[in-house]
Order: sequence, then structure tokens, then C-alpha cells
Amino acid sequence: MRLILNVIWLVLAGFWMAVGYAVAGLICCVLIITIPWGIASFRIANYALWPFGREVVDKPGAGTGSLLGNVIWIIVAGFWLAIGHIVTGIALCVTIIGIPLGVANFKLVKVSLVPLGKEIVEVP
Repeated sequence: MRLILNVIWLVLAGFWMAVGYAVAGLICCVLIITIPWGIASFRIANYALWPFGREVVDKPGAGTGSLLGNVIWIIVAGFWLAIGHIVTGIALCVTIIGIPLGVANFKLVKVSLVPLGKEIVEVP
């Protein structure tokens, strides 16, 4: 079932979201000071490409630096990304087939708001 949902996700929303996050990661990696956000953006791109069967958890040892970086991220980009995921999730939930995809989009809201100090792990 995860494979089927991931393939449908990839076709309907995942590919374009992953491309968007990858482009944002490349832009962030141009400046040396924004490399942590670029790496986080690449991590989100990977998750946005194939979300079913994985989840976002807090990384142990993430501290004040992650908190400060996340506050800056929310102000600069996180708020707008979260709104985009919420709108897309609502649009996907209009059909019965799209409900699991909309729920996956709502899961991406949390990591799009605060990407630093998070880790993506496989669900057993």
C-alpha cells in the first residue's frame, strides 16, 4: 500500500514539491551562512519525494542553534511553505483517493516550519 500511495503522491504532488525544495536548497547553499538551511531543504526534498513509510522525529542533541535557526527560517520561508502545504492538503482532501495524500501534506507542515533539529526515519 505504501508503494501505491508513494507513486500516486509522486505523480500528483511529490515531484514538484521536491524540485521546489531542491531549488531552495541550492539557493541557500550559494551563501556560506545559509548552508544549514540548504541541507535541511535537501532533507525535506527527499522526504517530500517519497513520504509514506517515513516520519519526522526530533534529532537528539539539537539545541539553541537549531531553535534560533528555526525562528529565522519561519520568518523568511517557513510560514509561506506551511501555508502552501495546508492549501495543497485541503485541495487533495476533496476526493476520497486524495485524503491520504492530503494527510501526508499536513505532515509536511511541521517540517516545513521547523526543519532544523529534525531527522527523517523509516517507519517499521
